[in-house]
Amino acid sequence: MPNLLSGAVSVSVPATSANLGPGFDALGLALDHRDRVTAEAVGDGLEVTVVGAGSDTVPLDERHLVYRSMLRAFEHMGCDVPGVRLHCENVIPHGRGLGSSSAAIVAGVCAARGLVAGGSLLMDDDAVFALAAEIEGHPDNVAPALYGGFTVAYADADGFRATPVSVDPRVQAVAFVPPDPVETTVARGLLPAQVPYEDAVANVGRAALLVAALSRQPELLLAATADRLHQDYREPAMPDSLRLVRDLRKRGLPAVVSGAGPTVLVLTDATQVDSVASQVPQGWDVLRLSVDRAGARVELPA
Repeated sequence: MPNLLSGAVSVSVPATSANLGPGFDALGLALDHRDRVTAEAVGDGLEVTVVGAGSDTVPLDERHLVYRSMLRAFEHMGCDVPGVRLHCENVIPHGRGLGSSSAAIVAGVCAARGLVAGGSLLMDDDAVFALAAEIEGHPDNVAPALYGGFTVAYADADGFRATPVSVDPRVQAVAFVPPDPVETTVARGLLPAQVPYEDAVANVGRAALLVAALSRQPELLLAATADRLHQDYREPAMPDSLRLVRDLRKRGLPAVVSGAGPTVLVLTDATQVDSVASQVPQGWDVLRLSVDRAGARVELPA
């Protein structure tokens, strides 16, 4: 049975934006806006404290997503579940399409691994990804949250997989965050069971182009972020977001719905960040975001 380490482990995980227009359930980008989790094994029981985003809404008991993810990781490593003292400092908005749940899951799995002696031998990064993606149910946000940068995620007969793709150093992002959340299950529930063949073909081409645009030709981002597969179907749940996406794209800005929404993400460069950010709608928040290339960071007990 693996031994537990004394002392606290600290994990920080970046926000993420998935889909990025045409890359539905496949493409994801890590953004330098980090939640931090500190976990410590104690004698028994569970103590959860949360500050920041979600502090007045998330459960502070065994239902907490970070803790539930820790339990799955302890089970995977064959470790008895200890008592846990858990403190979460959240800056990623909840229910806005910026990967707050994926950040919590990755943080929980990494924290549990960090508390176990030899945890990295019992569960390498690929195993962390596989478990986190299984908990989340799809891999597009989990991959950049763990690995950082720009990732392409997919599933095969053996489960979920992901591969990193380099990001052009000029690429930055601006996120327009509306005041009201939209549940991912609601947004997904609006998607049709089938889409027109022409729309599917169009998205394949734009998703491929987006890989080239983000990695080395950001001047192609406007064309590369065009979507016909999912965004318009979600409009009933987020009409203001879709209206903003269309308005910004008419102005030549590569705007997309971030993840399942309702945040609107604009991919831009350093020279345009302030100009783009100035177009934030009244009552919305604006985040100026660099691409995060580090992914999950773990500080083990001394």
